[in-house]
Amino acid sequence: MAMNMEHTHKQFDAELERIRTGVLTMGGLVESQIVRAMEGLKTGNLELLEEVILQDREVNRMNVELDDACGHIIVLRQPAAIDLRLVMTVMRTVADLERIGDEAKKIAKAARRLHSGTVPYRGLVYLSRTADVAVSMLRQALDGFARADSSAAETVEKQDDQVDAAFKATMRQLITFMMEDPRTISASLEVLFIAKAIERIGDHAKNISEYVVFMTQGIDVRYPKSTAEEGQSEN
Repeated sequence: MAMNMEHTHKQFDAELERIRTGVLTMGGLVESQIVRAMEGLKTGNLELLEEVILQDREVNRMNVELDDACGHIIVLRQPAAIDLRLVMTVMRTVADLERIGDEAKKIAKAARRLHSGTVPYRGLVYLSRTADVAVSMLRQALDGFARADSSAAETVEKQDDQVDAAFKATMRQLITFMMEDPRTISASLEVLFIAKAIERIGDHAKNISEYVVFMTQGIDVRYPKSTAEEGQSEN
């Protein structure tokens, strides 16, 4: 009986390790999508952009597999609180990673449209630096997940503010271009679409860093105040 229990514990540990590893593999894949999409935007490499778009299928497949694995663990293993927090964190994280993959695909599709036109695309605004910050946020959030360390959450939140401010500045700049030269409207709208996708990637990376706080401390920091607290403050 004791041997069976030990075997069951080892199986459970292996399943938890599998979903942990799966998250990091999926995270590496979506990070690659972002980097490659931005490279395609910069260089006009249509083949590279097409690869990024097709890679989204693999991201979606991993999302489904990890979701299924988490459901299996919850139903069959009935994990205790600390392990349940890990499983819930994985489920939330893969959902955000899947959405980051969607945003990377949007960037690649917009870049493909920009570089497939009859007029050669010349960069209207510089987006690479903001994309680098968003990628850094994702890396820090996933590193925190891998090490069960939530200390990066505050840094990621500050970087998210930078990404949001950069998006607003880009939007103002592009509106100015469109007003001054209507011929730039089509390209400006595509670039704005890309800038918004980068801003959304930052939001999802911030979410993941907050899930790590929940995983390690059992605190949900997504909502600073509960509804009850808000109600009390209004009275």
